[in-house]
This record gives sequence, structure tokens and C-alpha cells, in this order.
Amino acid sequence: MEAAWTLVGLRCCQRVLAWVPVVIITLVVLWSYYAYVCELCLERYGNEGRGRSMVAYLIVFHVIFVLFVWTYWKSVFTLPLQPDKKFHMSYADKERYENEERPEAQRQILVEIARKLPVYTRTGNGAIRFCDRCQLIKPDRLIEMVNNCVGFSNYKFFLLFLMYSLLYCMYIAATVFKYVIKYWTDELTNGRSKFHVLFLLFVAVMFFLSLMFLFGYHCWLVSRNRSTLEAFSAPVFQNGPDKNGFNLGFVKNIQQVFGEEKKLWLLPILIFCLCLPSQGDGHSFPMRTLCEAQNPLLANEEQWGDDGLDEENHGKVTQKEINCVLD
Repeated sequence: MEAAWTLVGLRCCQRVLAWVPVVIITLVVLWSYYAYVCELCLERYGNEGRGRSMVAYLIVFHVIFVLFVWTYWKSVFTLPLQPDKKFHMSYADKERYENEERPEAQRQILVEIARKLPVYTRTGNGAIRFCDRCQLIKPDRLIEMVNNCVGFSNYKFFLLFLMYSLLYCMYIAATVFKYVIKYWTDELTNGRSKFHVLFLLFVAVMFFLSLMFLFGYHCWLVSRNRSTLEAFSAPVFQNGPDKNGFNLGFVKNIQQVFGEEKKLWLLPILIFCLCLPSQGDGHSFPMRTLCEAQNPLLANEEQWGDDGLDEENHGKVTQKEINCVLD
């Protein structure tokens, strides 16, 4: 019982601390808005009498800013698609799992719970994939980012957030740079706006460089229809691991995330929220080839060794649409 309360306390602390980066980013964004609008546009352009330039810069800035904030909000506060209740642990099973300290025993508990579930993949060592945050057998290919589980229902928002973050930083850096040069060469007198302008460029460039690599990496993942963990560890199916098991081709891979309506690709709107044809339901994912068998892995326990996979089976899973549980 004491171990269970300790686990609950640790989860509460983790959830509180997970909000710290969100608060910091929010404060930085609010400051950047003030620095750009008030200290740069209204102060500098106003003093120089460049009203038309100021209006043009502000219009473009606010369009990018709204898209940036909108996608960030959707990434943080759009909860993962709720799986079927059969993937949730009962109160008795949850208590038994939390009170058990031995990893082997916890693994066996998950095997017993998931025996009748449509689970088609496992971890590399044959264990059941379980989300400690959501407390359920994983029916989605998700990762944890931006203080949220990013998966089928909100991965598009996360990608758009990265894209508009890059655009936001690039636009600020490009429009602020000439004033940094003027301050550096003493063409402009020191004032209260100097600190804001200089620091605005520094922050914009710093975030741009870091986000550029992250966004590029996720674009590569989307082009191959992989999650972050699938890129490091190939998904394991009934007949063995296959890193390209979900790869449907470049165009179809993009449609798996952004949908078939190209006019909505750049907006943080989910296809199934508009009652339009969606690419899935978060439980079933199209496979690269057709299927030879459709039985859940857990219904055939002899195919898995006690310590991992039966290494003799390394063929490709050939199910057209398969329920999977991936990190």
C-alpha cells in the first residue's frame, strides 16, 4: 500500500514539473510579443515616421503569431484520442500492478490483462507496451512531448507548431537584424528598446537553430510513417521486427498525419472533427502489405519466448489494417 502511495506522489510531482517548460515558453512568447510590437514597431518605426512599413510588419507578424499560438495551444491541450475501455485496467488490476515491485511480475500481470485484447505488437523483449502516464495498454503509436502525449489525434498539431515556431523566429530575426546592426555601429542611441531588440534577435536565432533540427527530424519521420521510438527500435510484429511496416509511400504517409484535404494541411484542424473521411481511428493503422493471419499475438503465446521474440520468425507482417500498440 505504501508503494502505491509513493507511486501516486511521484506521478503528481512529475505532472507539476512537466508544466514548468510550458510556463517558461509562454512567458518568453508574451515577452517577444511585447518587445516586437511595442519596443520595435511602435517605438523605432514610430520615431522614424515609417507608418506604412510598421503596419505591414505588424500585419504579417500577427498572422504568424496567431498561427503559432493556435498550434501551440492545440499541441498542449488536445488530449490523445481516448481508447476503448477494454484497454483500461480495472481497479483491482491497477492496484495489483502498482503494488507489485518486481518487473517480471508486472510484465506477467500485463500479459494476463492483455491476453484477450487486439494487441499485435510488443516491445523488443516481448513485453506488453504500457503507458504509465495514461495507465492503459497502449493502443496508439505515441510519444510524450510538450507536456502531453502526442499521437494520432494531435501529431498534426505538434508538427504545425514546430513549423510556425520556425517561421515566427525567422520572421523576427529577419526584421530585427538591421536594427541590431544600427545599435552595434552606434547609429541609434541607447534607449530602453536596445536591450529588447538585441535580446529578441538572440532568442529568435537560438530557438530557430534548435527547432530547425527537431522539425527536420520529424519531417523525415513523417515521410517514412514512423514514430520517434520506431525510428530507434523497429516495431515488432508477429513475425519479427519491421522498421518499414507502416511505410505506405511518401504521399500516403503524409496523408496519414495531415489527411487527404490538402487545403487543411496548414491549419490545426482534425479531419475527423469536420466529419470528413479520416485516415484512421488511432487504434488501427494501414500496413504496407496484405495479411496472412489476423490473430492477436497474445492469443498465440508460444510464438514469444520468455525473454523475447522467437528469433526464427523474421518475416513481415502482412495485415492490411492492424491494431497495434507502439511507443
